[in-house]
Amino acid sequence: MAHKEEDSAVGTRPEDEKLSMGANLAYGLQHVLTMYGGIVAVPLILGQAAGLSTSDIGLLVTASLFAGGLATILQTLGLPFFGSRLPLVQGVSFSGVATMVAISGNGGIQAILGAVIVASVIGLLITPVFSRITRFFPPLVTGIVITTIGLTLMPVAAFWAMGGNSKSPDFGSPANIQLAAVTLAIVLSLSKLGSASISRLSILLAIVIGTGIAYVAGMTDFSQVPNGQFFALPAVFHFGYPTFEIAAIVSMFIVIMVTLVETSADILAVGEIVETKVDSRRLGDGLRADMLSSIIAPVFGSFTQSAFAQNVGLVAVTGVKSRYVVATGGLFLVALGLLPVVGRVVAAVPSSVLGGAGIVLFGTVAASGIRTLSKVDYNNNMNLVIVATSIGFGMIPIASPGFYEHFPAWFATIFHSGISSAALMAIVLNLLFNHIKSGNSDQQSVFVAGVERSIRYQDIARLHDGDYFLNGKLYDAAGAEVPLLAAQAH
Repeated sequence: MAHKEEDSAVGTRPEDEKLSMGANLAYGLQHVLTMYGGIVAVPLILGQAAGLSTSDIGLLVTASLFAGGLATILQTLGLPFFGSRLPLVQGVSFSGVATMVAISGNGGIQAILGAVIVASVIGLLITPVFSRITRFFPPLVTGIVITTIGLTLMPVAAFWAMGGNSKSPDFGSPANIQLAAVTLAIVLSLSKLGSASISRLSILLAIVIGTGIAYVAGMTDFSQVPNGQFFALPAVFHFGYPTFEIAAIVSMFIVIMVTLVETSADILAVGEIVETKVDSRRLGDGLRADMLSSIIAPVFGSFTQSAFAQNVGLVAVTGVKSRYVVATGGLFLVALGLLPVVGRVVAAVPSSVLGGAGIVLFGTVAASGIRTLSKVDYNNNMNLVIVATSIGFGMIPIASPGFYEHFPAWFATIFHSGISSAALMAIVLNLLFNHIKSGNSDQQSVFVAGVERSIRYQDIARLHDGDYFLNGKLYDAAGAEVPLLAAQAH
């Protein structure tokens, strides 16, 4: 019934507005530029962590662009039971970077791909009952996880700033660190400019300018860029067939749970920005698209897919609500994924430049988590202790990488990742102190990345077929307002 109502409304909803070809191309490209730095950062991190060659890292980059484009098209245009049909840009999720780096240390890229596939299949299967599980992922837990993600990535930024290759004779040289510092200064300078569009593209522009400086100074080598195909279809299982390790799958499933929470928040957020109905069916379709994309992406050499929060903010800033604009951005991503030369160019960007940009990029992830934690109630409860213990536990493998080296391999794989360590501790302590004893998790609100809003997880759990969110309010199928638990609490 929900789909019939939706189909009858096609052409009348704000997200169904059809703009001119020129507008679609311009605004679609803007979406791609906004998220480009984030989508290429993940394969760069994982490629270097796995010790891949520049050529293979380039293939990882183009695979991520291609998979992100397909995922975006699926999410915006949709298929039966898949896709929210909202202006959401999809791409490789940052949530799993630390976990995947830990997995790569034991099983390489193949173990990452296998873990992503299995964890995403499980995520797809639990989507129908996900609203009942979200109570275990209030802002207390997700804020801890997102903060830890940012903190665990900071050593990567520092490693990049030093040159990205510890065996290189100039690793840690003043020249490398100065280049990183110049890139950081460019990011900050561009962010301070009055132009909102330049500010939003500050990281990408800083990487381009920093690379130009490096080229002039003789600190980068693009000689490998012409070597190889200019255009090519993504190779299937280029990095080998996936391997399946239980510990890696368990770690990745934790990431999938966080991704589902983030995507739920992004779907509700963009629905409110666009001022359109988001019912339980539409939310489920969006989550299923996320999981299906994450299952398919490893076939081409990419990883978990999720909505990009910065693009949700871009919809709010520009006021362009058409999902066809974002679908056009998806086509741009697919086109870039068919050009291996683009991946080789990105892979040739000096690590020091990436390090300077990474300080801001990864720091922003941590800051987003801190913002989420600022919404948590710390009065008359143990939430401050939960935050302190969980983040501290997550920092152990970062402060002392060999901490778990004498533990069983399956245990080390799970807990060597700061994100997995912090997430497991946060979930267990939240259950122990809030669900089992005090029960004050009813005061928590669901995590929303990049958008100021407060939709509580219980409100999502109360959605029935035909119910929908609009302008921050919950309505039943007949259009009658259903009071939010947030309002009832006051």
